[in-house]
Amino acid sequence: MNDPVTQRFRGRTAVFGSLCGLVFLVNLGRMIYAPLLEPFRTTFGASAGAVGLLATLVWVGSAAPRFPTGYILTKVPRRWVVLATGLILAGGSVFAALAPSLSILYVGALLMGIASGVYYVSAMPLVSELFPDRPGRAIGINGMASQLAAVAAPPLVAAVYAIAFLPIAAWRVIFLLMAVGAVISAFAFYLTARRVDLPGAGRTDLNLTEALFAQWKIILTGIAIVGLAGLVWNGVFNMYVVYLVESKGFSERISQILLTVVFATGVPAFWLTGVIADRISFVPLMLAVLIGFVICLVGLILAESLLAVFLISAVIGYVMHSLFPATDTYILASLPDSHRGSGYAVFSGTMMPIQAVGSVLVGGLVDIGFSFDEVFTGLAGGLVVLIVALIGLWLANLLPNGGSR
Repeated sequence: MNDPVTQRFRGRTAVFGSLCGLVFLVNLGRMIYAPLLEPFRTTFGASAGAVGLLATLVWVGSAAPRFPTGYILTKVPRRWVVLATGLILAGGSVFAALAPSLSILYVGALLMGIASGVYYVSAMPLVSELFPDRPGRAIGINGMASQLAAVAAPPLVAAVYAIAFLPIAAWRVIFLLMAVGAVISAFAFYLTARRVDLPGAGRTDLNLTEALFAQWKIILTGIAIVGLAGLVWNGVFNMYVVYLVESKGFSERISQILLTVVFATGVPAFWLTGVIADRISFVPLMLAVLIGFVICLVGLILAESLLAVFLISAVIGYVMHSLFPATDTYILASLPDSHRGSGYAVFSGTMMPIQAVGSVLVGGLVDIGFSFDEVFTGLAGGLVVLIVALIGLWLANLLPNGGSR
């Protein structure tokens, strides 16, 4: 069949596929530094703190461009900004691949982080608009592609390092491959998007300030939920290996495997929760995920055996990664066409810096004498207070449920 409806669906599916490929590479650019820190330390003779700054710069870069990107989208067509995402990622990858010193590698890390920030602000509203009858499913699949990068990063590094007789250092090969992939994915998106009648919902979305003042309740609700819970999660997963080694007495190898389990169970969580978000009320779904996360965090503190920690790792990874598609669908499906892109930029640009301080907070509290279990217990208690407050506001009809649900 070649009727217009079928052609439009096929065209939008092609655009969506190219976006999934691009988000995989964008998130890989954020996650690839962690398994490469030791090779960087050896190559450049740097301290642990000096190479650790690389991972920090990636996340700083991811947070920094979100408000500016929202403004740029009020002036520039979305497809050009998404194309720029891939080109920035390619440029950052080339900087990293050719870096003669750690300072140049810092530039590459920052650029690769910036690419991810630009992608999420420019592409996520489009993802939700491509299939307006099931935005949660689209957001979930796109998130699943992103999460696959977190799972794939360590084995990808190991696979490239296992190849003998490489003409240059293995880590340089990895970044060159990423640069090539980023260029291909970016132009694949641009070429498919140019031939497709893309949604025009964002054409009237021209003012960030207007979106903020008109939709502040929905935006603030999303920030309170994913920002604060994400802060706790950032502290937990970044310190996960150290926590398991120091508090549970596991080996570093076993702890790394358990962290991989945490990321792996997040892959189906994105898709399934996205599907669920299309069918039930947003706020109860988000509250249920928050409650589940607190229960899992307490379970992690109490668990002692390897089997118990393995099971908790699997469940906590699934539960917490469910929060991101649930909240993204809540924001993107609830905001009207005239405010969707700008409102999401405000939400994303505000919640990201809040999340980013999680590992610093946990590490700092441990450094001054608190145990990991004490810190995690305190954070779980803070989330309980947040949940009670949100339930109270919801029961009083003061919390926007969003969408048509």
